[in-house]
Amino acid sequence: MFLASTKTWYLERVVYLVAGLFSLVGVSLGTFLSPWWFLLNLLVGVNLIVFSTIGFCPMAILLKKLGFESKVVD
Repeated sequence: MFLASTKTWYLERVVYLVAGLFSLVGVSLGTFLSPWWFLLNLLVGVNLIVFSTIGFCPMAILLKKLGFESKVVD
């Protein structure tokens, strides 16, 4: 079993937090308001796949500008 460090809020951890929050919001709004909100979950999933395969993530760029540091050494 792998446990990530929870001592600091590093960039990659915050990216997963934001993705999880967006997914929960998409499911909630899709369930209670309109099925079109499920597209938010599709976009989150596609972004996670792109981030894991090629390393590009608009949210990571925004979080980096907000001051979050990456745990991964470049």
